[in-house]
Amino acid sequence: MSDFLIGIDEVGRGPLAGPLCVGAFLVERKKLLAVHRALRGIRDSKQLSEGEREVWLSKILVLEQGGWCRTSTAFIRSDTIDREGMADALHKAVARVLYKLSVSPARCFVLLDGTLRAPAIFQLQESIIGGDENEPLIATASIVAKVCRDRYMTLLGKRFPEYGFEEHKGYGTRKHYEALRKYGVCPIHRLSFLKGVHSK
Repeated sequence: MSDFLIGIDEVGRGPLAGPLCVGAFLVERKKLLAVHRALRGIRDSKQLSEGEREVWLSKILVLEQGGWCRTSTAFIRSDTIDREGMADALHKAVARVLYKLSVSPARCFVLLDGTLRAPAIFQLQESIIGGDENEPLIATASIVAKVCRDRYMTLLGKRFPEYGFEEHKGYGTRKHYEALRKYGVCPIHRLSFLKGVHSK
């Protein structure tokens, strides 16, 4: 039986700008029940407001500081997505986030949302359709990834203030398309997602 359980989820697959982010949430099997109790009621990040996600992340980080769990994130930049495609970017991000946890693949059982897959060296793994809604470890990973990516996009909003990244986080909102028509693309846009938009 595996010693560790790891939930994996991604955010940022669909935006027009900014990175892809994969989050991981690791718990020792012997601590799983206590962690589940501490995170009772946690839900997929898409079902929570921004403020609720921040509150949950604070609780997660308190648990991590107490040695009850570990988290990690991996970002893949927009130019890498353009060059290698989303499928390869997802594979790379999942491998990277697991590597950052520094645990032996033989000791892990990895639970992944949707069609995500871990590297083959992780022989104990399961991809779960709707896992972010039904598996607390994956839901927790989704919050870690979502809050970290949103914070990063807010920082990019200060670097590129004309696009409003702090509001829409790179997704294709009306305001974002209006900014693209007015200013063209910037260095963090995914050009492969914007075939009909040209830089000025």
